[in-house]
Amino acid sequence: MSRSLQRRPLIARAFAVAARLADRMAQWPNRMTPPAFRLLQIGSAFWQSRALYVAARLDVASVMAEAPCTVETLATRVGADAAALARLLRMLAAMGVFEEVSPGVYRNNKLSNGLRTDQQPNVRAMVLMHNSPEMSAPWFNTLEASIRTGSVPFQSQHGQELFDYMDSHPAFDALFAEAMDSVEALTGDSFATEFDWSTFDRLIDVGGSKGTKAMAILKRHPHLHAVVVDRASTIEAAQRDWAAQQTKAKTADLDACLARMRFEVGDARHSLPSARNKRDAYLLSAVLHGFDDPTALTILRQVATAAKPAQARIILLEMVMPAQQADFTLASFDMQMFMGTRGRERTHAEWQALFTQANLTLTEVVQLASFGKMMVLKG
Repeated sequence: MSRSLQRRPLIARAFAVAARLADRMAQWPNRMTPPAFRLLQIGSAFWQSRALYVAARLDVASVMAEAPCTVETLATRVGADAAALARLLRMLAAMGVFEEVSPGVYRNNKLSNGLRTDQQPNVRAMVLMHNSPEMSAPWFNTLEASIRTGSVPFQSQHGQELFDYMDSHPAFDALFAEAMDSVEALTGDSFATEFDWSTFDRLIDVGGSKGTKAMAILKRHPHLHAVVVDRASTIEAAQRDWAAQQTKAKTADLDACLARMRFEVGDARHSLPSARNKRDAYLLSAVLHGFDDPTALTILRQVATAAKPAQARIILLEMVMPAQQADFTLASFDMQMFMGTRGRERTHAEWQALFTQANLTLTEVVQLASFGKMMVLKG
């Protein structure tokens, strides 16, 4: 029997307890607020997201930086009307984003610092992506029709599936890739710290975008090498970005990590690099939830074909939906997948059904201090 790949289990358990507590606390407004008023709050919640989006577009948090700033100074720096900007900041401060330290003077706080491009990690790109015309229009225009018919709202709105649309719209493709790179700000680095990577020598990061997750793992495990596999446009952008970072940072640590990471154009539905031995591992992070069952099964079989001859492991980093009473976070992610793709967040039973059809065995579920879990598979 192989040893467990779980590290620091107490941290993962503590996160799970805290997440359950946070979900219960999130239900308090439903209990404490009169139903009609609470429904109006929920019904107008898009006011908040749009206000945050405009602040992110103007890059107010980055411009504000460390020092308190008057609305007039901010308005000049971001190219806005001072009176209008004051009303926007007042609403955001009331939501807990930014802090009004004196009349008409604001500063960053813990929440708004998460929008600053001069700090890492930040979620500015994620806010911009989710509120972009491409992603928000289907929610407003085609969601109801899609709920009635089961069609994909994004495709109904734009006439193309999400990844086909990105291939023909480079600016949105770049924003999407940047947003995916900021996922670590949401999920943390538990995929690198609570999983025992010492068992492996090479990581094949399938659908790894710009390689941010692979880089986080390489930084903490200097014995590892990584191959990042993704679409041609994503790989080209990744190589440019890492080269730029290398030139700017000029650090031995970054150079050493990049020397152990290479990029390869590929498509998980058709072909992947073959495993060399059983110390190779294929990582698919939030890949399969973007596809329907037939496509997810095709991908699993393709990865299995590349992994099985060398007895390499396959690691899926995905959410696992409970069979009932899902919390708001998981349910929201599932609706976002419905809006943009033919995929969904799956229950343990639904994952297990896919693994069985792909002739793969689930050997372990590694718990993380995050919303996702790492499911370890063997052929």
